[in-house]
Amino acid sequence: MRSIAVASGRQLDVLVAGVGGNETVLMHHGTPSDATCWADWDDIATEFGVRLVSVSRPGYATSTRQPGRLVADCASDAADVLDELGIDSFRTVGWSGGGPHALACGALLTERCRAVATLAGVAPFDVQGLDFLDGMGPENVDEFSVSLQGEAALMAWMHENAEGFRTVSGEEIVESFGGLVPEIDKAALIGAYAEHMAAETRRALERGFDGWVDDDLAFTQPWGFDLAAIDAPVTVWQGDLDLMVPRTHGQWLVEHLPTAVSRMPEGHGHISLVTQYRGEILGELLAA
Repeated sequence: MRSIAVASGRQLDVLVAGVGGNETVLMHHGTPSDATCWADWDDIATEFGVRLVSVSRPGYATSTRQPGRLVADCASDAADVLDELGIDSFRTVGWSGGGPHALACGALLTERCRAVATLAGVAPFDVQGLDFLDGMGPENVDEFSVSLQGEAALMAWMHENAEGFRTVSGEEIVESFGGLVPEIDKAALIGAYAEHMAAETRRALERGFDGWVDDDLAFTQPWGFDLAAIDAPVTVWQGDLDLMVPRTHGQWLVEHLPTAVSRMPEGHGHISLVTQYRGEILGELLAA
C-alpha cells in the first residue's frame, strides 16, 4: 500500500500487487469497497506474471474526497497514478461499481488502455432499453431511489441503514447483505473470503460514507464520456442470478459497446462469478 498525490493535490490510497513485468492490470473496486478488494488476487497475478494496481476511489479509506465527482473523473486519477508508478500502457478490470470506472479509462485513456473487462458492472442509469432497478434486491432499490433525492438524503439513509457495514465481521457479512445475495453468493461468502470482504469493507468506510455516497450520486447521473469512444476490446462478465447488478445491465452493455464480447455463465451471482472465474478473467484480458 502507498499514498500517491495526484495533480489536484488530493492523496490516493493505492495497492500494488503481483510481480513487476510488461503487463499491468488496473483494478477498480466495487461499491462500497477500497483498493484492498484485490489483495487476494496477488497469487493469481503472480501466476500470470502481471502487476495489479488498484486505487481507492476518492472518499474511500485514506483517499481524499472529491465532492461532485463524475465517473469520468477517475481516468485522470488513474493516469496520474500510473505516471507515478512509471507505467505506460495497461489493461483494466472493474467489478460492480468499478465497472463504469474501468469503461471510463477505456474511453478516455485510449492511447494507453489495451483492453477492458467489466465484472457484474452497472450500466448507465437513465438510458433507453434498461430499467436500472428491475431485478435488484430490495436494499439496492431503496438505496438508488434515495440517491435521486440528493446527497443530504442519501447520507442520512446511509447513517440509518448502513452503519453496520463499518464494523462488519466475516461471520456477519452474509446477513449484512440481506436480500442482495442468492444462495450461490452465500456459499462463496465463507471462511477466509468472508473475512477478507469484511475487512476491506471496514477499511473502505473507516472515515465515513463519503466514497459510497459519491459513487451512488455519480452512477445516477451522466457518466461524462461516450461508450462508443472505447476502441479497445471489452469483455462483459455477468451472472444470471445476480441480485446486486441484474444480468440486464450486462446485456445492455454488450449491445451498446462496439467491441464487446459477452461472457455470461449460468448459475452465478455477483460474488461467485468473481471468486470462481479469476483465471478466465485475467487470461482473456491478457489475450485480448
